[in-house]
Amino acid sequence: MAHRASSSGTRSVQVQQQRRSYASTSWTNGAKLVNPSVFDRYPSNVGILAMDAYFPKSFVKQSDLEIFDGVGKGKYTIGLEQDSMAFTGDREDIYSMSLTAVQNLMEKYNISYKDIGRLEVGTETVLDKSKSIKTVLMTLFEQSGNFNVEGIDTINACYGGTSALLNAVNWVESSSWDGRYALVVTGDIAVYAAGPARPTGGAGVVAMLVGRDAPIVLERGIRGTHMEHVYDFYKPNMSSEYPLVDGKLSITCYFRAIDNCYNHFKSTFNKFYGEKFNMDNADYAIFHSPYTKLVRKSFARLHYLDYLSGSTSSKYSSVPAKLKSLTPDESYTDKELEKTFGELTKGDYSAKVEPSSLLPKQLGNTYTGSLYAGLLSLVSQKSDKDLTNKRVLMFSYGSGLAATMFSFGINGSAKKIKETSRAVERLGERVAITPEDYTKVMKLREDTHHLGNYTPVTPLDTLFPGTYYLEKVDNEKRRYYARK
Repeated sequence: MAHRASSSGTRSVQVQQQRRSYASTSWTNGAKLVNPSVFDRYPSNVGILAMDAYFPKSFVKQSDLEIFDGVGKGKYTIGLEQDSMAFTGDREDIYSMSLTAVQNLMEKYNISYKDIGRLEVGTETVLDKSKSIKTVLMTLFEQSGNFNVEGIDTINACYGGTSALLNAVNWVESSSWDGRYALVVTGDIAVYAAGPARPTGGAGVVAMLVGRDAPIVLERGIRGTHMEHVYDFYKPNMSSEYPLVDGKLSITCYFRAIDNCYNHFKSTFNKFYGEKFNMDNADYAIFHSPYTKLVRKSFARLHYLDYLSGSTSSKYSSVPAKLKSLTPDESYTDKELEKTFGELTKGDYSAKVEPSSLLPKQLGNTYTGSLYAGLLSLVSQKSDKDLTNKRVLMFSYGSGLAATMFSFGINGSAKKIKETSRAVERLGERVAITPEDYTKVMKLREDTHHLGNYTPVTPLDTLFPGTYYLEKVDNEKRRYYARK
């Protein structure tokens, strides 16, 4: 992606892959690191060629949950900024949802399984401590006879999908690439024990086809990563789907990761383009979304970081000077800062972030799939005119913790992704379930999780046509699937 001219307002950008010259790079013995001509043969504009999302047919309205839980009106719909939450019964698990997402993508785009050379799954939903989801997905490849497929599962809270995507792009750009597509599958079933965290659950899986000459191009070499060891959210109990969560610590970690990732991102941007990055350089911004209110605060925080770095923009002229002297820990919870930058960024949020919030607000937290559900939301709600030659800033966060900020450039038409996915239309085809029945389903999942010699009882009419579902689990805990 070529850097933008320094004109004011939203600036267009022409996307192109950058090529570094290695001609002068050498080992200590004087040998060249690599022949520069090799890079002429590397594929250009590597990124997302196609994408689709699978989400369950059943959902519960957050407004209904507020009444059922006996909390104040608006606690979930305004306090969390969530509209509804997708969920599954005992007929669906991470294997079946991933099977559905992959098969739907391949059918919609008429792609042969012979043309896939890498398949990697990013998730944190684990049904087996040894056998990967990727191996289950290989059943889809049997008829084609293609078993020569690299990749495996990548697991770390909500970050696994980003790791899988970066690995796929790296594979296509590397000397290991054999000319075929890479396939990335990312998503989870997010469930919580009854209590205040339960409304932040959700379910969904996103599948992405990665290759050369893509309309959605990963901006090469421009990213920032932050990783550290912390127990903000984790799942040490293998007999339960429920995590252990320190909510306050998790929010602090999320903001700390944003700070560090943004600073690293800006540093690499400056090295590549010789220009300082600020939020005016991003046409859109998408965040990992546990709930939408956190996304709104995060977008405001990036502007606060611009303010701290000495931005001379007139929009910061009314910011109280004392906010500049806050320590990072103080700034994470300072109400005046939150209100000030929330107001300052309200218009930009509506234009740059709100279009990506559709699926996260309607499905809830899909963990590793959340960020890419946001990307599909953006593509599904904007025209090519709105998207072409625009930069999309991405922030991926996974507890534990792992986080990366990177960017896409929209290099071509994303209209086919929009029309093929039909994400907006399919949301309207779902069926709302009462909180009472939702609670019964959660109890059923809790009671049957990891049972052997079990036949699911959820009716098949609760599933969309084309959905893979669990037929039975035998006494050796082997799982069998069929397609509706």
